[in-house]
Amino acid sequence: MIVDYSHWGHLEVTGADRVRFLHGLTTINVTGLAPGDHAWGAILSPKGRVLTVIELTLEAERVLLHCEPALVAKTLALLDRYAVMDDVTSRSIAVAAHKQWSSPAEAWTAPVVLAPPPGPAAAADEVEIARVEAGLLRYGQDVDEDAFPFETPLAAFLDYGKGCYVGQEPVFRVHAQGQGARVLRGLRVAGDGAVSRGATIKHPDRDKAGVVTSAVVSPRLGSVALGYLHRTVWAPGGEVEVEGRRATVVELPLPPAW
Repeated sequence: MIVDYSHWGHLEVTGADRVRFLHGLTTINVTGLAPGDHAWGAILSPKGRVLTVIELTLEAERVLLHCEPALVAKTLALLDRYAVMDDVTSRSIAVAAHKQWSSPAEAWTAPVVLAPPPGPAAAADEVEIARVEAGLLRYGQDVDEDAFPFETPLAAFLDYGKGCYVGQEPVFRVHAQGQGARVLRGLRVAGDGAVSRGATIKHPDRDKAGVVTSAVVSPRLGSVALGYLHRTVWAPGGEVEVEGRRATVVELPLPPAW
């Protein structure tokens, strides 16, 4: 699947302090990357909440941050706010870009290629289904300023060995304690049609066990959804109910082959 990323936000960060600055601001271990490497992460509030989700590409003379279009102004404002005494310049640039996904996991692991798509790009509805199957976050929907990174698939990219960064202390505290209160999981829902975004997820032991954040009908898997689940019901393989329909809890990303 070819996914056109040209419409995404692409922020260019330059200056002698760019790597050190971004290492101390984001959840990404930027100093551990080599030119050409990329990594997912976030910029957090001092209380550890997700302010913006970014994918970072390290180049020899600059660092590129990729984000959803709606996050461009917010991300630039955060970079400007924290770059007080640093030799850092940030700006939004327009580039042709794409990714190629051959499995749900590759929605997270495939790098951004700075070139026009090499063939027809997938339609928006195809990309949305693939996004949900991958658990790829949509800001304001699957993650927002109320969420911690460890509650989402961003947990796989948290480096607990890196040095201090904004919001690190609450993230490390929960890691040391073992778990948070909720987590974003996949749901395979029985029956036809997508369930409603915002629908309450129920369990025999907990009437309000969670909430649906995204839902689609997959040609491969049928009705699937993303939703936050309370820690008492989030175990993969467990069953919950959404809008009167049985749903099985699954880990993200969903099964591999597309």
